[in-house]
Amino acid sequence: MTKSSPKLTTALGLGLVAALACSDASKAPGAPAAPAASSGDLVRLQGAGASFPAPLYQKWFKAFTASKSNIQVDYQSVGSGSGVKSFIDKTVDFGASDAAMTPEEIARVEGGAQLLPMTAGAVVLAYNLPELKGGLKLSRKAYAGIFLGEVKKWNDPAISSVNPGVNLPDLPINVVERADASGTSFVFTRHLSAISEAFAKNPGFGTMPNWPVGTRSKGNEGVTAALKTTPGSIGYVEYGYAKSQGLTTAALENKTGAYVEASTASGQAALANAVLPENLIVWASDPDGKDSYPIVTYTWMLVYKSYSDRKKHDALMELLTYGVTDGQKDAEPLGYIPLPASTVDKIKAALQNVKSGV
Repeated sequence: MTKSSPKLTTALGLGLVAALACSDASKAPGAPAAPAASSGDLVRLQGAGASFPAPLYQKWFKAFTASKSNIQVDYQSVGSGSGVKSFIDKTVDFGASDAAMTPEEIARVEGGAQLLPMTAGAVVLAYNLPELKGGLKLSRKAYAGIFLGEVKKWNDPAISSVNPGVNLPDLPINVVERADASGTSFVFTRHLSAISEAFAKNPGFGTMPNWPVGTRSKGNEGVTAALKTTPGSIGYVEYGYAKSQGLTTAALENKTGAYVEASTASGQAALANAVLPENLIVWASDPDGKDSYPIVTYTWMLVYKSYSDRKKHDALMELLTYGVTDGQKDAEPLGYIPLPASTVDKIKAALQNVKSGV
């Protein structure tokens, strides 16, 4: 595929979608027209944050508002760092972050914050080697070395030794990383720090690590576009982006020494032992199990524990409930990991912490 990644940062304009849905319904024989909401009745929910779950969230918001003529949802895919800042500054009604929030960040939210792990997914290493026939395996030593700037060519012994019979090119590796404060970067570097002592020392993990090698692109969308247009490149993106854009991804060596590709099953295996604590924040930085894909994470929506506007509170609670129930059917087709029933139950219980009119 050669087309550019779609711009998921565009606001959804879902009030228009809902209106069109009503218009189409009115054309069906015998179908009653849904009443249009007046501007005084319209409830607008503004969100911003992680690009990792953006395709799934936008699917949810479109489906939810199509049957709710009085609710509009606008989500800006601006990256986890910007999402957390907007949430702390209270310029949005909800945020989203793959890096969750630190205790220090949560303490800055007046009235308190509730984090909800709305979905889960994998971070994959996608590469552009058109001449390569067959799949590619990357050992822990190899992919940590690539992002440390130590493994510089595609035919380096660290790569060729685990790919016997594969004709690897004598070509420089062009590393592509995130330019923005990114939860995807946080998850990936947290994993690299868990498997590589050298990486843990420098640069370590974070939303904007000081990468020793590579070029930068903004968002999962930008990294995806750079990979598609740059032969010899490798970069980390959310699995759903790789899947939807037809990117080629590597099988990665996990903790047991098995080489595993990202899938729903391998993601579920990785998260099986990640028991959610009371605050619903948990990390699976280097999961056990021979069937586990090694780089997986939950991703969180950030909501306030208190909303003064009761209509916004009620609309948001209805939207979140939809996401963890009916919305979960959209997860796997878009490359995400459906939430287990135990996690859904914990989210529903946590929603009771979110109050209105206080």
